[in-house]
Amino acid sequence: MKTDFDFPNKYLIGPVVFRPDFNAQSEVISANQAWSLFFSAGKEDKLLGFNAEAGRFFTNLLLAVGVAGVLWAVLFSNLA
Repeated sequence: MKTDFDFPNKYLIGPVVFRPDFNAQSEVISANQAWSLFFSAGKEDKLLGFNAEAGRFFTNLLLAVGVAGVLWAVLFSNLA
C-alpha cells in the first residue's frame, strides 16, 4: 500500500492562530471567524462558514445573557 499523503506546509496541522499566514494579514477578522476560533479552541477559523448571521447570533446572545445577569443582580439585590 502506497500513500501520497504529504503535508508540504509544517503549519498545516497546528492551530490557526499560530500560523504565519493568519497573523501576517492586517485585516480585521469577522464575528464568524472569532466565534469559530472560540468554539474550536483556535484550531479552525471557518467552522461556522461565511454566513454573518451565525456570528451576529452568538454575539447578541452573549450580550443578552450579560444584560439579563446585570438586571437580575440589580432587581434582586434590593429584596434581601
